[in-house]
Amino acid sequence: MPDISITQPHSLSQTDARAAAQKVADKLAREYGLTCKWEGDVLRFARSGVEGALTLGERQAALRIKLGFLMSAFASTIETKVAESMRKVFSN
Repeated sequence: MPDISITQPHSLSQTDARAAAQKVADKLAREYGLTCKWEGDVLRFARSGVEGALTLGERQAALRIKLGFLMSAFASTIETKVAESMRKVFSN
């Protein structure tokens, strides 16, 4: 499975970072039909052919996405869209 890995620095409080992460998750859910669930400071998401996690740190958010064979054809597009979304929501 191809992987997408994006790390986005931030200077948000943990509460604001969690709200920003939820915005990213909501967008991913809408665009790609993902189900999302928080486990502590880790937001896990999945659907057929896609799984990943967004981990909140004190000064960064780290996103890792694993794509199945069919979704791997869209890896570049997915990575570009998600990276842009993360830049927007984690900037202050």
